Amino acid sequence: MNVVLLFPGQGSQKPGMGKDLVETLAPARDTFAAVNQALGESLSTLCFDGPADTLTLTHNAQPALLAHGAAVWAAVRDRVGPHVRAAAGHSLGEFTAYQAADALELTRAARLVRRRGELMLESGVERPGTMAAILGDVAGGIEAVCARASAEGGCVVPANYNSPGQVVIAGDTSGVNRAMELARAQGAKRCVLLAMSVPSHCSLMRPAAERLRESIQSLQVRAPSITFLNDVDAASETAPERIRDAMTRQLYNPVRWVQIVQGMAALGATQVVECGPGGVLTGVNRRAAPEMKAVGLKDAQSLTDLMETAKN
Repeated sequence: MNVVLLFPGQGSQKPGMGKDLVETLAPARDTFAAVNQALGESLSTLCFDGPADTLTLTHNAQPALLAHGAAVWAAVRDRVGPHVRAAAGHSLGEFTAYQAADALELTRAARLVRRRGELMLESGVERPGTMAAILGDVAGGIEAVCARASAEGGCVVPANYNSPGQVVIAGDTSGVNRAMELARAQGAKRCVLLAMSVPSHCSLMRPAAERLRESIQSLQVRAPSITFLNDVDAASETAPERIRDAMTRQLYNPVRWVQIVQGMAALGATQVVECGPGGVLTGVNRRAAPEMKAVGLKDAQSLTDLMETAKN
């Protein structure tokens, strides 16, 4: 079994996440405790009990998802670790993946993503925007749709290339709305506005990235212990300065998830393991690389099932 670890981004968070892990698994309990201490607050209480609208705020959702993904990995690492060949993370999940790959220390990663979320929220207030999922093939390509919508309605660009037939766009609300109109007219099956508090992975987040650069530049970063494909280039970087640069650019450039998943398959991966609530990437990856078996680790039972499989 050649395993790829994947970690989800914002949108996967929900009240109750991680509660049964902490109640039953000591490594998960220790992970949440360490994140609580690093942030100086009980993030675990927010994860377990909500409320949902507070948990969804980007400066809360980001460390919450990192804590959950890191807790899952801590619980299965001894059993699954020998089978892991590579790791990646979608958007915020990239920072969780860096932690799992030993490139970032847990508490430093928690403080960094809290700061990342705060700066993204600030940029979102300064220049509000939105995101939308475009499903199905679009005649002429989504890039051309976004270029026309930007000229007619306001800035909008592809933000997440998630799978064949699924692209998320981001930008000014007027631009996104115009792009949705054009996409429908050019063959899209569905266009769905997403419940996101900020427009990630577009130029509206450039100010947040520049403010975050200082925190990233001072961050202790090590070469990943396993193959790691980053979001911004779908490339494997091992030099700390290049990793820091990719972390910064990721915030205002698209997530190239299709390339990442296909790159993982090319490495000989046979099993995708998603560490996080919701299972969004598990479904996406089945469309991008159906030859790889996909499983989601979101609660104590799913962890037990996977560890039994690894044992056998």
